Amino acid sequence: MNNYFGVDYYPEHWPKKRWETDIKLMQELGIDVVRMAEFSWSKLEPSEGNFNFGWLDEVIELLTEAGIKIILGTPTAAAPAWIINKNPEIQPIDYEGRRRHFGGRHHNCQSNLTYRNHIQRYVTAFAAHFGNHPNVIGWQIDNEFGNSHNELCYCSSCESFYREWLREKYGDIETLNQKWGTVFWSQDYSDFSHIQAPKLSAAGENPSAVLDWKRFCSDLIVDFHKFQSRILRAAAPGKFITHNLMGFYNKANYFDLSDDLEFVSHDQYPGDQHPGLKIYDRHGFKAHKIAAALDLMRGIKQKSFWMMEQQSNIPGWGVMARTPRPGEIGMWAMQCVAHGADTVVFFRWRTCTVGTEQYWHGILPHSGIPGRIYYELKETIGRAKPLMAEIQGTLPNARVAIVYSYDQMYAFEIQPHHPDLWYAEHVVKYYTAFFNRNVAVDFISDKMDFTKYDLVIAPLQYVMPSVLEEKYVDYVKNGGNLLLDMRAGVKDETNICRVDAPLPAGKLVELLGIEIHEYDCLRDTTVDVVWDGVKHKCEMWSDIITTKTAKALCSFDSEFYAGYPAVTLNSYGEGLAYYVGTQPGESFAAKIADELIRRHNLETFGSTPEAVEIVHRAGDDDYIFVINHTAETKHVDIPSDWKSYYQGQTDKIKPFGWDVYTRKRGV
Repeated sequence: MNNYFGVDYYPEHWPKKRWETDIKLMQELGIDVVRMAEFSWSKLEPSEGNFNFGWLDEVIELLTEAGIKIILGTPTAAAPAWIINKNPEIQPIDYEGRRRHFGGRHHNCQSNLTYRNHIQRYVTAFAAHFGNHPNVIGWQIDNEFGNSHNELCYCSSCESFYREWLREKYGDIETLNQKWGTVFWSQDYSDFSHIQAPKLSAAGENPSAVLDWKRFCSDLIVDFHKFQSRILRAAAPGKFITHNLMGFYNKANYFDLSDDLEFVSHDQYPGDQHPGLKIYDRHGFKAHKIAAALDLMRGIKQKSFWMMEQQSNIPGWGVMARTPRPGEIGMWAMQCVAHGADTVVFFRWRTCTVGTEQYWHGILPHSGIPGRIYYELKETIGRAKPLMAEIQGTLPNARVAIVYSYDQMYAFEIQPHHPDLWYAEHVVKYYTAFFNRNVAVDFISDKMDFTKYDLVIAPLQYVMPSVLEEKYVDYVKNGGNLLLDMRAGVKDETNICRVDAPLPAGKLVELLGIEIHEYDCLRDTTVDVVWDGVKHKCEMWSDIITTKTAKALCSFDSEFYAGYPAVTLNSYGEGLAYYVGTQPGESFAAKIADELIRRHNLETFGSTPEAVEIVHRAGDDDYIFVINHTAETKHVDIPSDWKSYYQGQTDKIKPFGWDVYTRKRGV
């Protein structure tokens, strides 16, 4: 589609006389596409049935004349005040039973049929009006599903949908009681109508009920998306539909959501110091976490993706982050491209003067006068476009996969075991070790094909349905190499503990060749392991392992289980099964990665200085990106068979610089 760089544009925030100036500056910057209207409902329908599309028509025509394409967003993340005034019941209820009110965004219940009727009316008219415009190339539905909805919604409408979801899943109330273990604390139900959304209780929660609730909430978001996509596809066939995901956010299962998308899009702010994201620390190298989120986005559909919101300046609502340093914004954008982004859309065009995001800065400052950021991006865009035309649709050639599971994440949110254990952080520990060795990694779901990979790493496989257990066993039996780790196989798919064998329970005992009869939650402490005479730190957890057919690769070196295995290896069928009985610290994860690379002859793009990554996209040739995430010049040894893509490249990578090389495939 020849869309390489874009901006998120809010023309309704600015006087009409400014629009032509903005679009001229976009042309000069090299912008190919804009996203608009995802928060414009009140301007496009100021009262019920009174559609005011004319101003957006004018902007679209100006952009069309400039050769800039358009993506339109359905504005259902921010219902206008007149809808709330007419139907206040659509406002959501939180975990504590409180109503959340108008004044921000996502002030709506996604199950509420009255709200869906408003959406039906609006999206139908919106799609009919704009869907046939040749320069409107696609739709974004809503905005950032899950953002602002972590504890929403628990209203009577959601409860009604939840009960029907449960009835369809379990069939009868006796089966639900058995699967949920409601015998505990006298929680048996005699009818589905007695089941409530799991709001704040007096003490404790039923883990099985809460896991199903989290699954239901995800399914509701997927259904809410499909409700809109059906309208759009009927009114405007041939236009793509996407949604802007948010990396490791947990509300919706992105693998499920993506089934209804032509491609996924991603929102990313590497400089945002939001504590919940745990992505970027100005005083420490965290580029591996940014890369991990990008690789997850690529893995969701196993195809290239778009960046729908890429940081363009200082992020912040009430509190701001640091100013991006010279070259940093362009470098972050090209890291996205290196990991599989075909289009990078910057948020936002101009810093807004009103509302919550007055200090979430854009390419242009409040004044609208181009400055350093504008001219840096102009240079980046000019340099990158010819390259991006060549690599559209290409992916890395990864032989290692990491299984990412929303069920496992949900289960550990309910029972984290250790207060500091966070599923995504644990998964990224393995990713980081391979990232630091410049080994390509795919994130996959547990429903995807394992057989295309030489090595599958499946961390924290706590909830183990029998179908998944069989899949792991068959993968190894037929020649695959699998790594499982702490807490594998503890629960069944309903979040009830398995009792058919010692841990890791079921067929995993034979697959892994071990038994676990005790374990230790490492509260306020760490333990040591020793491997080849070198000590490494472990965190969070220790499984006390007895080997049966497995052999120990290393052992614990502290606590009462000193001398017990920490990592084991078992031959099974034609493959190998590893088990890591703890959370590895940095050096221990590195040692595990080195062992796996050596044993399975995994391709690495060589060693680099800390904070320099090498990543590739495999087309007719390999396109190899060398990216420096530091404010210092770095030296990288460039192999002789790599050909410089740009003139003037050397083995010195400038601060926040990126160079590109090509290599013949198969070399």
